[in-house]
Amino acid sequence: MRGMNEMVRQAQLMQKKISKAQEELKTREVEASAGGGMVTVKANGAQEILDVKIEPQIFEGGDAEMLQDLVLAAVNEALRQAKDMMEREMSQITGGLSIPGLM
Repeated sequence: MRGMNEMVRQAQLMQKKISKAQEELKTREVEASAGGGMVTVKANGAQEILDVKIEPQIFEGGDAEMLQDLVLAAVNEALRQAKDMMEREMSQITGGLSIPGLM
């Protein structure tokens, strides 16, 4: 029984560390760009898009499809970076254990 209590205590400590890390990740940002910096996207560790910047010169060409592609590429890269950051943080807490629904 003592071993089971210790496991529960360890799980509770890990849960607290995970919650704290998730809150901290909300304040950490990543940035990605596409088109040589024509489109820049910032995201946080909670995988939320915080900012999108589009250089005005991109509108001179009038190519809406190109702009859409650049925005999509920058957003996807920012989200990938945010996910990688989150996975690194969670891996440190869990010691590399894969916990379903966590990442």
